[in-house]
Formats: sequence, structure tokens, C-alpha cells
Amino acid sequence: MFDPVEKLKEFIRHPSISADSMQKEGMLGAQKFVSSILGELGFKVEVVPTAMHPIVYAERIGNPAWPHVVIYGHYDVQPADPLNLWKTPAFEPTIIGTRIYGRGAADNKGPLMTNIAAIGYLLEKNPNLPLNITFLVEGEEEMGSPSFPEFLKTYAARLKKADFVYLSDTLLPTPDQVVITCGLRGMTLFDLQVTGPKSDLHSGLHGGVLRNPIQALTEICASLHTPDGRVNVPGFYDDVLDVHPWEREQLKKLGGDEKKYAEFLGIDSFYTSPGLTPFEAVRFAPTLEFNGIGGGYQGEGTKTVIPSKAFAKISCRLVANQDPDKIKQLVIAAIKSRAPSGVKLEFIDQHKGDAYVVVPPDRSNTPVDQSKVLAQAFRATDAAVQKYWGKAPLYLREGGSVPIIAQIKAATGLDSIMLGLFLPEDNLHAPNEGFSLEVMKKGIATAESIFASVAGI
Repeated sequence: MFDPVEKLKEFIRHPSISADSMQKEGMLGAQKFVSSILGELGFKVEVVPTAMHPIVYAERIGNPAWPHVVIYGHYDVQPADPLNLWKTPAFEPTIIGTRIYGRGAADNKGPLMTNIAAIGYLLEKNPNLPLNITFLVEGEEEMGSPSFPEFLKTYAARLKKADFVYLSDTLLPTPDQVVITCGLRGMTLFDLQVTGPKSDLHSGLHGGVLRNPIQALTEICASLHTPDGRVNVPGFYDDVLDVHPWEREQLKKLGGDEKKYAEFLGIDSFYTSPGLTPFEAVRFAPTLEFNGIGGGYQGEGTKTVIPSKAFAKISCRLVANQDPDKIKQLVIAAIKSRAPSGVKLEFIDQHKGDAYVVVPPDRSNTPVDQSKVLAQAFRATDAAVQKYWGKAPLYLREGGSVPIIAQIKAATGLDSIMLGLFLPEDNLHAPNEGFSLEVMKKGIATAESIFASVAGI
């Protein structure tokens, strides 16, 4: 059996930035790495071509009557910029104490390697393990998985033979408190471009006679929230469902220190919708955020121009029952109605994804219609977490999005068990991303125990 830490180092060295067309070699290297390691474990590996980056589809199929798990992960990572803020090289893994640093260490190469290692150890001990296993590892998660719907058209029939999906691409709130994620927010994203004059203009010669696109853009953006923090778009909250009482009880058990949270974020006050704590807001409520804004001169010093164009990148995180297309159109309609005269608007569509919710067995007074294998897997997960982490897991929604989970559910009917392995301090999508090797060790033991229990050994 291979050393999972050494393999993780090798994995991180591939700069697999899916959104960067200059990193094709890094993407290919990461894909070949995943294919090779699964092949060495005895899986039949297919590299499924897509319009962009291939999907690794690897199977170990025995008796059709055996339980069947699909293990999901992704081999692509976010860009490492700004590189000057990294304390260690982004793509040269560095171990300091009990943590390994490098882009992708926590999202998602470390957690994926954790689950691969768990299967490797289990098969080493039990070569005839009565469990059908499919690995589904994509290379476009960090750019919204645009090729995944087309992939599902071909592979949904094969995936339907499985019983559940297992993944570790969600949050571990503290090193000793595991959360089984039972809900993910959906999303819808688009760019807004505001155009004024046909070209940049000298602000001395022409200032004061026309609408500045930056001013128009910022007025529009400012109108999209009320002073108390709610999204100011008619109909935005119409389809939001109440949170189940058991979910609020689980969140209370997690606790949370608002002062420490504010210090961690580096802010002096919270800005949440009325009636929500910050911990409720990030798990239960939809949002509208500005992810980027620009226009005019951005260089050193000054350049006195009125820009021709200004832009903003807008995203909405959505909760269960909110339709991404409907929300996008509501936001666009609000923007159009508030746009000042003298400018033209253009909307550039980006990716989207549905929200996802699963109700674990024994967590609600409402009976849950789900397969015996899925219910068994949830209970095995609960038992394994208690054994290796010392306390029972909590069952909570998470604020992030993994759009393919809802897509798999819609195409195949499969629900997912999401055991979080990255910590808040792991700096996902930011400089100095890291991953706890202690978490990895416990995660391997936990996953091995879960899959052994599902297999009935």
C-alpha cells in the first residue's frame, strides 16, 4: 500500500488550474496521476473526454447484488494568485508541523486522497471485498462543472446502479467536531457590464456632461441590498422554505462564538439579514454578492479619464426550492428597472447550480423514503465518526455549493453522504492553503470503517 502523504505531495505538484488555459500540462498531469493510482488499486479506469477537461471514471464491479458506492472528487484547483502572499511555494508541497501546504491541499486533493487511501487499505486487507465501487473524479469543479450535464447523459444509466454517493468536499468546523453536510446552497452567476460613451474620455474636457459608467454601476449595485442586509430584489425570497426545527437544534449543538468568528474574518461587526445569527446566515439563507468590480484606470498614480465601461461580477447563493434561472431573471429585472439613463447594460451569463438537501435517517420526525443501503451508510458514518473522532457528528447544511451533487440526484436519484474534512483555517481559494495531516489520518480510518460496514464485513 502506498504512503498517502507522499502521494498527496505528488498530487499537489501538478498545477491543475482548470480555469487557466496555460495550465494544460498541469491538468493533464493531475488527471494521469489519479488514473494511475486508481489503476494500481485494481480499478478499471476510463478517461472520459469532455469539451474541456476529462473525467476519470473508475470501477471495481463484482456481484451486482453487492452494495455500490460512488466516491466523488475533483482534481482541479483554484488559481494560486496572488503568489506574493504565499509563505511557501504554491505548487511545492511543504509540511510544517502537522499540516501540509500547497494549492489544492484541502480543496480537494487532500480529502480525495484520504478516500482513495481508505479504499486502498480496505482492499489490501480484503481483496474480495463485497462492495462495488465507482470513483468519479472530474477536472472542472472549480469552474462550475460545465461538462458534467453532458457526461450524465451517457453515464447516468450506469450510475443508477449505485446506492449512494460519498464525498469529502465540505467543511469540518473544528478539528474534533465532524459535520455530515445534509444541504448545499445552489448558485447563479452573471457579469453586468455598463457602457457609457463610445470610448474613454478626458474628465476635464467632458466631465459633468454625461453619466459616468462607474457611478451608474455603483448606484445599481448599492440598490440591490437594503440597509439592514436583505437582498432588495422583488420576489427574491418568495420560494425560500422554513428550516426544519431539527436543523436549528443541530446548529445550536455546534455552538459558535460570534466574537471569535468576527476576529477570524477580520471584521468589527456582522451584516446579516434581520433575525439571523451569522451562523444561521451562512447555512440557511440565500445571498447576493459582488465578486469583482472594475472600470477605468487601475494602474499606479492617476489618469483622469471617464471610462467607457465598468463591470461587476455578481453571484447569488441559493437555498432549497429556489430556482437559479428564476432568481437570475428577477435580479436582472431589478437592475434594468433601476439603471439610470445615459448608459447601456449587458448581461453575460456564467454558470449555475441547484441547491441540494438530504434528510438523514433518525434526524427528523418525518419519515424519510430512502434505500436501506443509504440509511445503513448514514448510520455507519455516524458510528465511525463517534469511534475515531470521539463525539457524534452533527447534521447541518453548508453555505458552499457543489452543483454536481444536485445534478446527480436529478439524473440518477442518488443521494450523497458528505463528510467534511477541510477546516476554516485551511484557507480554501486563498494564499497559504493547507490541510491537516491529523485530519487526514482520522479521515482515512473513518472512511475505511464506513465502507467496511456497508460491505457487511
